[in-house]
Amino acid sequence: MRTIPFQPLDPALYREIVRRALAEDLGWGDVTTDATIPPELRAKGVIIAKSPCVIAGLDVAAEVFLQLDPGCVFDRRKKDGDRCAPGDVVAEVRGAAAPMLTAERTALNFLQRLSGIATLTRRFVDAAGGEITVLDTRKTTPTLRALEKYAVRAGSGTNHRAGLDDGILIKDNHIRLAGSVAEAVKLMKADDPEMPIEVEAQSLEQVDEALAEGIDILLVDNLPTDVIREAVTRARGRAKVEISGGVTLERMPELAKTGANYVSIGALTHSAPAADLSFELEPA
Repeated sequence: MRTIPFQPLDPALYREIVRRALAEDLGWGDVTTDATIPPELRAKGVIIAKSPCVIAGLDVAAEVFLQLDPGCVFDRRKKDGDRCAPGDVVAEVRGAAAPMLTAERTALNFLQRLSGIATLTRRFVDAAGGEITVLDTRKTTPTLRALEKYAVRAGSGTNHRAGLDDGILIKDNHIRLAGSVAEAVKLMKADDPEMPIEVEAQSLEQVDEALAEGIDILLVDNLPTDVIREAVTRARGRAKVEISGGVTLERMPELAKTGANYVSIGALTHSAPAADLSFELEPA
């Protein structure tokens, strides 16, 4: 696990994604806007929070508007990572009215999705009470992983590995195919890895087998809280412990007190409800 400083995303990570998203929505043209809005009309738009949320993705939303109107002004009233209350103005956009109307849905789609992830992450972090590190997973929307993991950071969460080349994690299927936990770890060590070795365990027997092989991180998967506590006791001084599977907000306080180091939650990115945001326009 690497703690990545919370800083703006490199535009190279989202510029092409925004272009493709606009092309998907625009097709051969915005027939409604083209017919009803004169090209010379100027407008001012505001993005407003409609429910409590943690904002994330403002640079991506700005890129949407700028790709259709490079002369528009995107004025941030909040910054990524800020908590927003219903009615808060998140950003103001000024420029040509027609491109703003065309960009509206795509900009909101990115902003609502990423803010939803940041909001859910912050809820889990708050429930953890500073006693355990909240991690994400690779259960992300294809092609949007960099953006969604950024949203986790905006919500004060920590990123697990970014991809298969970014960390060793011997999972249940690796173990089945290798024949045992011990054999999988031996094969991994024979490859002379430069990264810590993490092993998934689904029973105390597998916990003992993994620890006996001198692994660095133990992933206890879908185990009851009392078994997790016992795994933490056995791993103490030998390996760090990560909890995974069946993690809910309701369970967070008890899981945080098990003594484990990390808890990874796929729901942060695969099940976060979109934040409720709106875009309201008026002639400038």
